Amino acid sequence: MDVFERLAPFIQDFIYRSGWEELRGSQVAACEVIFDSDDNLLLSSGTASGKTEAAFLPVLTQLYERPSASVGVVYISPLKALINDQFKRLDLLLADSGIPVTKWHGDASATQKNKLMKQPQGILQITPESLESLVTNKRGACMNMFSDLRFVIIDEVHYFMRDVRGLQLLCVLERLQRLTGVVPRRIGLSATLGDMSLAWNWLNTGTGRNCAAPVGDEGKKRVRLHIERFVNYADKRDFVERDGTQNVVHADSGGDIGDREHYNYLFQSTLDKKTIIFANSREEIELVMANLREIARKCKAPDVYRVHHGNVSALLRENTEDEMKSAEEKIVTGATVTLELGIDIGSLDQVVQVGAPLNVSSFAQRLGRCGRQGQVPQILFTFVECIKINSSDILGPINWEFIRTIAIVELYLRDRWLEPIPPLRHAYNLLYHQTMSCLKGNGEMSPGALAQTVLTLGSFRDITQEDYRTLLRHLVETEQLERTERGGLMVGREGEKVVNSHKFLTVFLAPEYFLVKDENRTIGTVDKAYKVGVRFALAGMAWETVDINEKSKVIFVKPVPGISLVDWDVDFDVEFHTVLVRKIRSVMRGGDSCPYLSPRCQERLTEIRYIAGNTGILDTMVTALSEKKYAVFPWVGTRQLITLHYLLLQRKIKNRLPWITSVYLEVVFEGSGQELLAIIQDILVSEPDLYALPLPKDIQLRGKYNEFLPPGLLRKRFIEDYLDFEGLKEDITGA
Repeated sequence: MDVFERLAPFIQDFIYRSGWEELRGSQVAACEVIFDSDDNLLLSSGTASGKTEAAFLPVLTQLYERPSASVGVVYISPLKALINDQFKRLDLLLADSGIPVTKWHGDASATQKNKLMKQPQGILQITPESLESLVTNKRGACMNMFSDLRFVIIDEVHYFMRDVRGLQLLCVLERLQRLTGVVPRRIGLSATLGDMSLAWNWLNTGTGRNCAAPVGDEGKKRVRLHIERFVNYADKRDFVERDGTQNVVHADSGGDIGDREHYNYLFQSTLDKKTIIFANSREEIELVMANLREIARKCKAPDVYRVHHGNVSALLRENTEDEMKSAEEKIVTGATVTLELGIDIGSLDQVVQVGAPLNVSSFAQRLGRCGRQGQVPQILFTFVECIKINSSDILGPINWEFIRTIAIVELYLRDRWLEPIPPLRHAYNLLYHQTMSCLKGNGEMSPGALAQTVLTLGSFRDITQEDYRTLLRHLVETEQLERTERGGLMVGREGEKVVNSHKFLTVFLAPEYFLVKDENRTIGTVDKAYKVGVRFALAGMAWETVDINEKSKVIFVKPVPGISLVDWDVDFDVEFHTVLVRKIRSVMRGGDSCPYLSPRCQERLTEIRYIAGNTGILDTMVTALSEKKYAVFPWVGTRQLITLHYLLLQRKIKNRLPWITSVYLEVVFEGSGQELLAIIQDILVSEPDLYALPLPKDIQLRGKYNEFLPPGLLRKRFIEDYLDFEGLKEDITGA
């Protein structure tokens, strides 16, 4: 019997009605794993490759043939928007099945939630925070709701693996297992996973199951790719360029000619093309879209320009998603990471990336947004450079962002490589959160019982009992916890303020925002209080503050014409893997052709290769920049480079990363380059004590609830989860 014949009748009918000619390879493989084994399942394949259907078709078949006595399937997504999107798709699939589907998040119907608690069945779609709330606050209801839970489907696994929110999800799932005595099978879905073994281990945490990860042969896909470049010169008097007729063109209108040329190019490139324009910051995408809208106004072209990021109101984002999916006009939407994930917006004509993607995985996600329904994916990169004509810095003329983009493209399209996602082993901030959550749900517990409940969760397997004792003592001292007369522990006076806050369920950092309203319509949020009369940009439009309520954190605005700026705080971290950094060096060495570069970009690449070759940075670790200043190029990843930075400081050698996206260290040293190289080589054969490094007193990895942790544990987490001496040594000696 083939896989199709094993599917439930309502699914077979759905496949016929949808006009599918056959099941995809990943869907057949998923069915075989679900039908013929008891393993967890990890599905990793490109965007729009049918992963969601691959998970649901066999799972729903089993639920149809053997109905569960409670909720049978839990689908977990990082975004409410994804849940809403999947809800519509599932509702259509399940129309003739008799299997209900309920969405459960902050905006979902209370009536439907209450109905599910009274009569649990079918499929529940939920976010990690809402599941945490259920397990913490409604333990009795959970035992009834999930007593016969069969499957947990986790969408966008790579998204969860990257931060503490994913560990929170694993903790809650394990606590639910202990509460119900049921260990459901897990199914993980992702379009961008590097090291699959790391994903297997993550998905299996606390289940005791094996994990099957069928590999589909997607083959090499055709991609239309183009990279274009524009230039702003620092001094307009220095800018002289010849056009195609050999006439001299003077930039007498100022040094921003590259910006204006860039916006006009984007306008022409997106005309009558359904497009997502990605940028790496909210500030940049607001500025880009405001300029495109202004050009359209002057050209009397339709206003098809929208903005989609986390600070635009949910209603406006949903309207944009609906327009992109069904509007007759070709909508052009500017976005940050919010449209990287798989919200269904239909097929796109192209994707545009302004500047470099943050990493290879981000590029893969963004490229995957186009090329659906048999189309060839099309992506356009644009760069605007600011060049100082008479720069005295020998490395200054190298545009690292430009070279990094080429390296990212080469790694993904030629090498099929993606960054592995390193595990988070010492998430003490989550340990605090889960401790408080357990005490809130259970009431008083003895220290031993608390440790047995929390510290044995799979996400904390690398945290020692001594570390946990240190944390508990600190929490008692700071009144987060309180000792009872019987020697137990309960939530203390200060802890009550935390656990009773509506923000307690989330473990990710969220700045304090001001709500922006145009009369009664919510536009979104900003992170600064713009005073009355000040103009700023949000959701692709310019606004002027007409009133502000500081206490309620509400800014009342009116729309105004023109282009305004919004001054967002820097809101992204960047980290490069050694493989990416080495590819940057390979690109600069030359040899490989890059046919997707425009002539201007080809010239720029040739220039950068010439500079890099002449400076010696590609073959020599230490390069003199001036009499007492050196550039150290070990060509290693960010974690390894930071480790070398502190190891040199330990030897009283001043050095710094010139900028956040740097791939080298700038070192001030009185001796020769050979002497500096000898010191680095000596460091590599030493056995340094990382705990003795001259780290700043307040050094720590970012994280919510850090303020409640003892400084020693914050320092330990930085050392254990971020610094990497063994990787530094291995990468340099093995180069």
